[in-house]
Amino acid sequence: MTNRFTKTFTAQPEHIDELGHVNNTVWVQWIQDMATSHWDAVAEPEHREQFFWVVIRHEIDYRGNIAAGQSATGTTYIPGDARGAKSMRVVEFTNEAGKPLVSAKTTWAMLDRESGRLARIRPEVLAPFASED
Repeated sequence: MTNRFTKTFTAQPEHIDELGHVNNTVWVQWIQDMATSHWDAVAEPEHREQFFWVVIRHEIDYRGNIAAGQSATGTTYIPGDARGAKSMRVVEFTNEAGKPLVSAKTTWAMLDRESGRLARIRPEVLAPFASED
């Protein structure tokens, strides 16, 4: 069992597109919000001070949607080990009935705040996100 992080988003009128549901760009923002909120909630303070993350790839599947006033619950986790400066993250959104809406696999790169350069992800940086077993 991996260390999963959950957050709920409620669609506001400004999130809605001409089709009457949450715009795809909003889903991308929520995916990023999930990742940064998870990092802020779980990472060691010294790691939050030393490093930051940038997205280098999004792979998103849209299976459903919600309208204004409806909520989606996002769950995110990091499956497996880092590779150099890169780490994979999974984000899955469901509606209030538990139906899958959007799922994403994103690749993030970790950078050193001081130099702005890629930083190899050490095991202790990802340890708080690892298996709870």
